[in-house]
Amino acid sequence: MSLKGNTYIKMKKYNYILGLGIISITLFSCGNSNGKADGYGNFEATEIIISAENNGKLMQFNVHEGDVLQKEQFIGYIDTIPLTLKREQLEVSKAVVNSKSRGVLSQINVLNAKVKNGNINKDRIERLIKDNAATQKQLDDVEGEIDVFKSQIRSVEIQNAPVVNELKSIDVQLRQIDNQIQKSKIINPLPGTVLTKYAEPNEITTFGKPLYKIADLSTMQLRVYVSETQLTNLKIGQEVTVKVDDDDAMKSYKGNIIWIASEAEFTPKIIQTKEERVALVYALKINVINDGSLKIGMPAEMWLTKE
Repeated sequence: MSLKGNTYIKMKKYNYILGLGIISITLFSCGNSNGKADGYGNFEATEIIISAENNGKLMQFNVHEGDVLQKEQFIGYIDTIPLTLKREQLEVSKAVVNSKSRGVLSQINVLNAKVKNGNINKDRIERLIKDNAATQKQLDDVEGEIDVFKSQIRSVEIQNAPVVNELKSIDVQLRQIDNQIQKSKIINPLPGTVLTKYAEPNEITTFGKPLYKIADLSTMQLRVYVSETQLTNLKIGQEVTVKVDDDDAMKSYKGNIIWIASEAEFTPKIIQTKEERVALVYALKINVINDGSLKIGMPAEMWLTKE
């Protein structure tokens, strides 16, 4: 083979190797430089413990762990018989006090009628005085009667004040009873999934005693930790990729950063090696729409979405 032919073959091999090298560099530069995730963490959700707002026997409690509850859903009630009996007793007391008050009010009405008639006579006498048909003494007598009636009204009102105050007190007690009866109903305050059940029907419960724990699992929060050098590439609202272990490979979800810590902390013990746990890192939270597979405490990885 000629020298010219050998040179051509060598150049062809060189170009082929160079092409493979360029393709390899391009692929490497498009992916993660070290093949590792940009952050590690665990999923969490806002867990709320719903407690009893009254004392008594738990008559009905339709809750099971894993139930998906709606906001304002009625799920049970605490015995209200003692409260109902107390309310009836207050209604009787109010009726008795009302009867006393009606007697006093009737006296005030009679006196108000006398004051009204007195004012009519006063106006008539004033007109007669202008025509020299009545005397000043007659006018003074009428005005004196009106003052007496008004004084009697004030006296009766003072006597009636305790009755009025007693009625107001009973009305306040009735509103308190109504409020307690309303709070005897167990109404779920927010949509979510029941995580833990703490009570059973027919148990005696007290104010503040936990009944169940609930959390909205439709959107999970992934708390991950990153180094200070990574903060420059992160911002609120940024879209990232979240990966979790699946049967054969990693399953990916879209996520959005909703919070970045303003202060550094030591890496939690659950993260990676002992050497990494003593490093200072920043926590951040990522919202991820749950397709039903994500659970509280499940580990996951954060990968920054490449532009």
